[in-house]
Amino acid sequence: MKKFIETIRNIYNIEELRKRIGYTIGLVLVYRLGSFILLPGLDPEILKGGISGTQEGLVGLLNMFSGGAFGNASIFALGVMPYISASIVVQLLGMFVPSFRKMQMEGESGRRKMNQITRYLTVAILAIQGPAYVAGMIPAAAHPYWSGFWFNLISTIILMAGSMFVMWLGERITDRGIGNGISLIIMIGIVARLPYALVAEAGQKFTGNGVGGAMFFIVEMVVWVFVILAAIALVQAVRKVPVQYAKRVIGNKQYGGVRQYIPLKINAAGVMPIIFAQALMMFPMLLGRYDATRGIAAAFSSYTTVWYNIVFGLLVIIFTYFYTAVTVNPTMMAEDMKKNGGFIPGVKPGKKTAEYLDSIMTKVTLPGSIFLAMIACMPALANILGVNNQFASFFGGTSLLIMVGVILDTLQQIESYLLMRHYDGLMKTGRLTGRSGM
Repeated sequence: MKKFIETIRNIYNIEELRKRIGYTIGLVLVYRLGSFILLPGLDPEILKGGISGTQEGLVGLLNMFSGGAFGNASIFALGVMPYISASIVVQLLGMFVPSFRKMQMEGESGRRKMNQITRYLTVAILAIQGPAYVAGMIPAAAHPYWSGFWFNLISTIILMAGSMFVMWLGERITDRGIGNGISLIIMIGIVARLPYALVAEAGQKFTGNGVGGAMFFIVEMVVWVFVILAAIALVQAVRKVPVQYAKRVIGNKQYGGVRQYIPLKINAAGVMPIIFAQALMMFPMLLGRYDATRGIAAAFSSYTTVWYNIVFGLLVIIFTYFYTAVTVNPTMMAEDMKKNGGFIPGVKPGKKTAEYLDSIMTKVTLPGSIFLAMIACMPALANILGVNNQFASFFGGTSLLIMVGVILDTLQQIESYLLMRHYDGLMKTGRLTGRSGM
């Protein structure tokens, strides 16, 4: 406790860090306030319990990322997901389209161009998602004060403006606050649901309405802590590849000649495989419309069924390999290493180095993908064992991984400020590393 108080005091003593944290908290409060403001013309009594059907499947995932704003028909209902979708599309184009790949190589100017393209693409996605959300999600009885056309038009404009404003908040947090703004906004939306889920679970267990009683709730907390530790290990685990740089003499000084490491992440794909897999798992439910395939739809009707989790786990493994192959480019890494006079001991520069890095990534991705699939299926196991739906989602999947990754990144930035001002870091021993840490 003494160490914690001393760390808080050290953070307060650094004026820039103090201002950045205060600025971040202020913008986060603005975002959370906007999440409770309904679209104009809606009847709050009808929407008091939220929009039905926003707790499961892909729609439930969108509601989780928006901190409940999606289910509340808020002005921030679409949140940052259109921007995330546009960023993924631009990132994929950078891997396959030569002109986008060239922009990626142009440094800061290329990054600005790609950011501008991402914003334009975000507006295009919003122009599609906005009317679809208004027409498909909000019940007609909830907007008695507007005619259909005008309500759809005005609500779509407000939703588009709200989503762009949330994107702007995220960029401001990144520039003038602490942490990655977009990721932090998503994490805050997820964490906002945690107290309600925890209270609901404790209420069920301590009142005798749940499975197992109070002792089972204590066991749940212990298991949850171990699952969090496992998620931290997955996020931070890296395979360090040694790299030797040749000695160079420039003037009277000698450069290079030191050994460094390339940290190849065990889980380079992050949470994207789980998101892609959850999106695909929505399609088997459509088969329930036909008599011949109704049995297949029944097998995938709930995320707790055996076949659902088997297929879901396999999709997570497949998408982990796919997304890792897209985001990690061994050929580019080998070329950059060769340009800077670096080489892996015992491996020839160029093509052999690229093949060596690709071989290592293939080997380390297998256990990483299996571990990721296990964490993705943990909520289903928790629900089967008697944990309620709300709290079970925090036992794994996107909720837990996003929380762990963003918190580690934010703490890493805070620690870098402390160490730069010659204060002790957040940990007594070792160095705190986030997703981008060495």
